[in-house]
Amino acid sequence: MKASHDPTVLPGDLPVPHDDGGCDHLPGQAVPGIPLPGTRGTAHDVAAESRGRWVVLFCYPRTGRPGEEPPGGETGWNATPGARGCTPQCLSYARMFAEFEALDAVVYGVSTQSTPEQQEAAERLGLPYELLSDSGLRLAEALRLPVFTVAGRTLLRRQTLVLRDGVVRDVRYPVFPSDQDAPGVIAWLRGQSG
Repeated sequence: MKASHDPTVLPGDLPVPHDDGGCDHLPGQAVPGIPLPGTRGTAHDVAAESRGRWVVLFCYPRTGRPGEEPPGGETGWNATPGARGCTPQCLSYARMFAEFEALDAVVYGVSTQSTPEQQEAAERLGLPYELLSDSGLRLAEALRLPVFTVAGRTLLRRQTLVLRDGVVRDVRYPVFPSDQDAPGVIAWLRGQSG
C-alpha cells in the first residue's frame, strides 16, 4: 500500500511530543569516541571531530522512501508524537548548511537506519552533509539517548545535541516541529559567539 503523505511537508495535526526528561542528563556529558559510518564511506568519531569546533548531531527516527508505508503504518506513525518529520528536518538543515559552515559548525544527521538506507535518502534529498548510522545503538546506549520501538525497530527520538571539545554543550529535546530545529540551533550558536 502506498503512503499518501508528502514526506517533505509536515501535516498540521501532528501530536506534540512532551519533555519526558529523557535528555536531562546530557548537558555537560562527555561523548565517547565511537566511530559511526557515514553516507560518504567514512567513519566519524564525533567526539574527536568536536575538538575546537562545533558539531551538531540531529538525531531522527528514520527517513522513509516516497510511496512506502512507515513502520506500523501511516496512521500509527502519524499518531506517535515526534515520529513524523524526518525529511522536513533534513531539508531544513540542508537549506541552512552554509550558515552552519559560517559558524564553523559540522552538521550530521544520526539515525538507527543502515548506511545503505541513509545513502538512498542523502542522494534523493541532495543533502550537503552526511548521515551517520547508529544501527548497532552504540552511541545511543553509551549516551542513554531516548529511543522508541515500532514494528520491532528501535528508533531514536528526535533530539539534537551540540558538541564541542568532546562534551555535550546544548540539547534540544523534544524537537517540534522538526523543520524549526535548524533555525533554533543556528540562533543558539550565534548566541555563543556573541
